[in-house]
Amino acid sequence: MEKAKISASQLFILMVLFELGSALLVPLAIDAKQDAWLAILLGMAVSFVLLLVYHQLYWYYPDLLPTEYMQKILGKAIGSVLAFLYLFYFMYDASRILRDFGEMLLTFAYPETPLFIANALLILVIIYMVRKGIEVIARSGELLFILMFMLSVIGFILIVSSGLIDMTNLQPVLEEGIVPVLKVVFTQTLYFPFAEVFVFTMILPYLNNPKKVRLTMFCATGLSGINLILTMLINISVLGVDLTARSQFPLLSTVQTIQVADFLERLDVFFMLALVIGIFFKISILFYAAVIGSASLFKVKSPSRLCYPLGLVVLFMSMTIASNFQEHIHEGLEIAMFVLHLPLLVIVPIILLLVAFLRNRKKESSF
Repeated sequence: MEKAKISASQLFILMVLFELGSALLVPLAIDAKQDAWLAILLGMAVSFVLLLVYHQLYWYYPDLLPTEYMQKILGKAIGSVLAFLYLFYFMYDASRILRDFGEMLLTFAYPETPLFIANALLILVIIYMVRKGIEVIARSGELLFILMFMLSVIGFILIVSSGLIDMTNLQPVLEEGIVPVLKVVFTQTLYFPFAEVFVFTMILPYLNNPKKVRLTMFCATGLSGINLILTMLINISVLGVDLTARSQFPLLSTVQTIQVADFLERLDVFFMLALVIGIFFKISILFYAAVIGSASLFKVKSPSRLCYPLGLVVLFMSMTIASNFQEHIHEGLEIAMFVLHLPLLVIVPIILLLVAFLRNRKKESSF
């Protein structure tokens, strides 16, 4: 680990940017139709249980990275294999979000630009920042967080003042009952984006005030959830369920409809900036976790040496994981959720906590 420290407020900002990240871009929970907002709310509520699991693991091993305490809990052989799986997962997730970024940029701004070029430019900037360390990532987050939320507030005001919102698009509530909503919760919204914050267990040892971890994680997830709920409410009330479901990037489609006083229009370019900020930090945090985790697992003294080779891996994975955007979305919603997210973000952390609990009974009784 590098010798660096971040504050609770910086952790809060990074978590909010991470959770909003690519979740703002896609039609999140649209399988629940007009009840998408409820699926996001319930996914956020259930994720609080997982946050307690992640926090308790951190409390048992506050000075160790997960790649290190996995070996302590399960033994060196099994723990090392599991740590390697998590490193692969972090890089795979980063490559998926990099692909989202490239597809968005090509769709709305640069249709003639090769996808490889768009992805390569972003990953180069991310490599540069990750080489500088977690403190630089956190300070950059503080600066850009303000810009992102200013754009969000302005966008909300413009959409409301445009008279685009039609609340009847949100009715009827629970038309088909609660079961379809719960299905979306446990197949989508619980994992993406809320349980993905497991990656922050790789960053928690850098926090300068460990006592604030739990409250910070809860507040960040709560704020992110509220923003995502508002975003889907606006998307569906402006576009309707069918158009939101058919749109690759519904938020940008919603922003494109803004027209105030016959001169304020075509504002999607400004809001692409907010989406790029979120995506930039989500990839950066996943990539940073992969770099320091690899350095820890393979005993590399200078983690920054791994940035370029791992960055190339993420770049080429982003190009090869799917032949087109539809296949990319299908893989993310139908395959990755069950093959990667469910076991690595839910099942394995719970097993780790149970074994750690048995190994730390005395410490648990004094908690």
